[in-house]
Amino acid sequence: MPRDTEKKDFSRADEVRNFPKGKVELITIGGATIGRATLEPGWRWSKSVQPIAKTKSCEAPHFQYHVAGTLKVVMDDGTELVCKPAMCRSCRPGTMPGCRKRECRDRRFPGMVDYAKKAA
Repeated sequence: MPRDTEKKDFSRADEVRNFPKGKVELITIGGATIGRATLEPGWRWSKSVQPIAKTKSCEAPHFQYHVAGTLKVVMDDGTELVCKPAMCRSCRPGTMPGCRKRECRDRRFPGMVDYAKKAA
């Protein structure tokens, strides 16, 4: 009989990717990969993930639900977003995010398969 329901817990993530001042825990469920990001104060994509991704800016599209902290996102075109708890954000590739004064936590949906993964 096929399974039509699943449950998973981030405390038993399928994969954990650590990088300077942060980490992303990944689970795959229902054919989708979901990430739980924890970013320390002062985290910057340009310093923590760019050396891993080796791209000008973040190329992963995101739909995020922000749980804690304030995340400032600057798009390649100069558009700026400030994301706070209980806010959702959707953005295309081409971002340069950074975490403000306290730890940032969010849940990320599409785009997590390759996030903070070493470039080939």
